[in-house]
Amino acid sequence: MTAGPILHLSDSDLDALAITYAEVIGMLETVLQGASQGRVWSAPKSVIQTHDGRYMMATLAAMDDPPLLATKSLVLNAANSDVGLPQINGTVTLLSSVTGLPVATIDGNWITGLRTAGLSALAAKHMARPDSETLGFVGTGLQARQHLRAFAEMFPLKRIKIAGRGQPNIDALVDMARQLHIKSEVCTAPKEAIVDADIVVTSLTHTSVAAPFLDAATLKQGAFLTSVDLGAPWFPDGFGQLDRVIIDDVAQESTLPNKLVPAGAVTGDLSDLVAGTQAGRLSQQDRGAFVFRGHALGDLAGAALAYLKFNAQD
Repeated sequence: MTAGPILHLSDSDLDALAITYAEVIGMLETVLQGASQGRVWSAPKSVIQTHDGRYMMATLAAMDDPPLLATKSLVLNAANSDVGLPQINGTVTLLSSVTGLPVATIDGNWITGLRTAGLSALAAKHMARPDSETLGFVGTGLQARQHLRAFAEMFPLKRIKIAGRGQPNIDALVDMARQLHIKSEVCTAPKEAIVDADIVVTSLTHTSVAAPFLDAATLKQGAFLTSVDLGAPWFPDGFGQLDRVIIDDVAQESTLPNKLVPAGAVTGDLSDLVAGTQAGRLSQQDRGAFVFRGHALGDLAGAALAYLKFNAQD
């Protein structure tokens, strides 16, 4: 890699790559295996929270094959909605992990959507029942749509149940399900969306959860939950009623003051699932949850996959 013009991949450039979640899972597995072998590296995420409620975050991860270092910076600001912007916006910057020269910038919202659903998909590959047919959503924004796309690739979905506030987002999710030939049911309360779901996705924004209101103990036998929202909508004690709870990174979690779930409920992390040192499911009746903050290795995997696939077109 040499100095020169810096490539920028916009959301339309990235959409045109038609990346599948099978590809995302494969790259995540490669990156996580590399990390366990000391060939891929990451640092705990850094967070700034301001007095006016803004949430600023950065991640850092690197590998040498291919030689890429990814940093992602984002800002979550609820006031963005007042001016017609998404609440979360950010950018991924790719450098050479050898020379430090910049090689690309990538739309951060797109990468966040891809890698977040990709992390859930990787967990679901190990933890969800392969015959899962009903998918319950609490939260209906970008992450809900990305998760529907991911799980529709992986499972024989027949129905989604939806609980959310914004009608445009609900309509977009229903329309997406229709295009995938999946039936939709809009629920009046969040509990209705999860009560008989085989897979549950909660993806509420950082600023929208004043206090927990969902109980993991009410999940049906055999259900799998992925909480994209740091477990915020879930009563902490309920996680102790599940057969296993996986987080994204035990090492990262140990450095952070506010824990995702009670420490005694955690049975392992994604690296354990990929390495096979932690079983995702022992029986058809097991109930499990994946609760996560977002992993720097996930951002690296998503950005590297997009960058490599874009360049392979030349």
